[in-house]
Amino acid sequence: MSAKILWRCAGLPLLASACVVLSFGQAPFSAHELAQRADRHYNQLHSLTAGFTETYAGLGMQKTESGKLLLEKPGRMKWEYSSPPGKIFLLDGKYAWFYTKGDAQVQRIPAKELDDLRSPLRFLLGHTNLEKEMSNLTAAPASNGGFTLTGLPKGQEKRVTRLTLTVTVAGAITAIEIEEADGALTRFTFTDERPDAAISPETFEFTPPPGVPVVDAMPPV
Repeated sequence: MSAKILWRCAGLPLLASACVVLSFGQAPFSAHELAQRADRHYNQLHSLTAGFTETYAGLGMQKTESGKLLLEKPGRMKWEYSSPPGKIFLLDGKYAWFYTKGDAQVQRIPAKELDDLRSPLRFLLGHTNLEKEMSNLTAAPASNGGFTLTGLPKGQEKRVTRLTLTVTVAGAITAIEIEEADGALTRFTFTDERPDAAISPETFEFTPPPGVPVVDAMPPV
């Protein structure tokens, strides 16, 4: 028996070229340069931990969740939720696992078929090239003293109408906001980023709770 997951906004691919020039003090920054700074920041890392807050508004509901994000090359990622407690989204390099404490089943899908809003962040610890993954890129100053990069993820034009990254001058991503075709808006904010943090290998292993069956989820159509 298969279960179909409601996937919110597919894998965040990322950017094409644009040259909107910004001014930060006396130094001009284009969308091209900011994207390159983000690429350099993440491509040199081996691991990363950060706190996150996830907000969603759409389909007549609103919710806020939070927890800790852990990433490690190659392609391992864990979203460990403290609110709601016991919720886990984990990529072990081969499969993606979804489980919330009390659920009747664990949902699993091959990582290569994953199409989930949280999934693209794992590529930040791979070989990121934002300018090949997003079209119509523009840049603007952000209210927190950083900058925003906004564009349309390639291959997701029918599902996503806008993707905005908030980045620091050094290229660290502090927020991701995704607007979908149905009007739903999801925003992730990140705090206390710790590059190359030591992470135990067991962190990215998932063992289903005793008596809870594993169900192979269907990829999105």
